[in-house]
Amino acid sequence: MKLQVNEIKAGLQHFHGTEMFYQIPLLRTRFTDGLKYLANVADCYWLITDTSMVAKSLMNRSEFITIDFKRFSEEKQIITGYEAEIIYTDGDDTILDKQGYRVTDFPLDELRLFFVNDTLMLPSEY
Repeated sequence: MKLQVNEIKAGLQHFHGTEMFYQIPLLRTRFTDGLKYLANVADCYWLITDTSMVAKSLMNRSEFITIDFKRFSEEKQIITGYEAEIIYTDGDDTILDKQGYRVTDFPLDELRLFFVNDTLMLPSEY
């Protein structure tokens, strides 16, 4: 069951640190309580898998990776042919990679994640 955007954002505010780590077996990466909550309420396990896979491939370039999901405006969607993109940076605004998504059902217009020590987390869980 998907929650409304405001309910999801409110729920994400409650995560500080993590009590449990969850593993993506094939990638051998982990994610936190906050990401588990997000994946359940927004039905977005694809986001955890995609971002973990790309971020893990960038670890040789930066030990700390910032991941930003951003939905494009309708105008930019028409121009680019993409509904959203995820940008991976080293935390100092050096872009390491970008992934475009032609279609997405992710309910939030933007989201920031961190990837550190093979672990995907919300900034508040760092």
